[in-house]
Amino acid sequence: MFRAADGREDGAAPSAHGPVTGLAGAEAGDPLGLLDLFGDSFVRDPHPWLDRLRSEAPVHHDPATGLWLVSRPQDIRHVLLDTDRYLPDNAQSAVTPLPVAVMRILVRAGFRLPPALANNGTASHAGLRRAVARFFDARSVTAAVPAIERIAGELLDELTARGAGPAGLDLFASFAQILPCRVLMELLGIHGVDPATLIAWSDASLELFWGRPTLERQRELAELVAEFHQWLAATVRDTTAPPGSFVEALAAHRLPDGAPLDVDTAVAACFFVFIAGQSTTGQLLATVLRSALTEPGVWPRAAEEPGLAEAWVEEVLRREPPVTTWRRVTAEPTRLAGVDLPAGAPVLLMLMGSGSDPELFPDPARMCPGRENARGHLAFGAGRHLCPGATLARTEAAVALRAAARRLPGARPADAPAEPPMLGLLSFRAPLQVRVET
Repeated sequence: MFRAADGREDGAAPSAHGPVTGLAGAEAGDPLGLLDLFGDSFVRDPHPWLDRLRSEAPVHHDPATGLWLVSRPQDIRHVLLDTDRYLPDNAQSAVTPLPVAVMRILVRAGFRLPPALANNGTASHAGLRRAVARFFDARSVTAAVPAIERIAGELLDELTARGAGPAGLDLFASFAQILPCRVLMELLGIHGVDPATLIAWSDASLELFWGRPTLERQRELAELVAEFHQWLAATVRDTTAPPGSFVEALAAHRLPDGAPLDVDTAVAACFFVFIAGQSTTGQLLATVLRSALTEPGVWPRAAEEPGLAEAWVEEVLRREPPVTTWRRVTAEPTRLAGVDLPAGAPVLLMLMGSGSDPELFPDPARMCPGRENARGHLAFGAGRHLCPGATLARTEAAVALRAAARRLPGARPADAPAEPPMLGLLSFRAPLQVRVET
């Protein structure tokens, strides 16, 4: 079963109550009434909004989305750790309600997202997470470093061989976006699909479930998501999966009652892992590269100074993480930071703002690699749903930065509009171009 953001199940009619605009909230006297989580002002520079939320309304009801925004790091951590009161059931629900026409496209493809990983608060979560996490633990990632470096080198060879076009080299489309996809495919033993296709499927899934697309765009995205799901289902059902591969591990997994993992849940696990392992990691790489290029002195230092690339990645995760928010839903009426929340209240955890609380990070706007409490942010969540791919993402980003800085020592931001196009989904934010001149 999959649900729209308002809790409707397959084919259910949308609510009769449309969204309340930000302007209406402002006219009603709400100082945060102009907040638009999808608006250009927020996407371009969310920090003034996040600072205001944290100081003035740490638990704020956003009428446009119906979400309760939680901004202070201590409250975010509390929600993430209190798994009895705050459930992950809505973590992958569609933010923009899916009309019947779009639902039909997904239903025809057999699309379902039963509880698996991010949206799983049941007893099956721990065992399934262990089965997945072993592909991304410290030992596996350390063993994968030579492969990450090799793939990064191959992509940079291809990029430089093609040469720069009139707008320069784009390190996003030709490097940051592709590197995590190829690494993930190699790490998990995935074959039979082109990286560009997997990227398109994954990006479409993010936009459909976390974006605010028009109806026509929803239909286009749903067709791609349906293709993705059908490929995942065929891959999971394939009995010739290589020994030691991710799919083989899912096939061998047993649920708490001893039953084998069903196909739908295995597909749902793959759906989450494939998106998180390549799309969101690609977004991290893009932000890391762009910020290192624009901060004076960082690019040349990253090429040679031991540990600088890793420290820079951590600062980016603190200040500009690709996963900006995450959702929970209250299991019962509860009180959070002095605010009463009803049962079933959808909660939006403002992860990005957690790394800019001045009480935790002095001078939070300043990028300061090597901060004493560098990992005090919540970019990867906390508790039982802490991102299992955090080590891999950190490692790929550091390798990518170091490799690009060494291969392109004279790189500088290309002459172009000051701000690149940005991905601005509810829970994901990153530059969509990193154009450089060499």
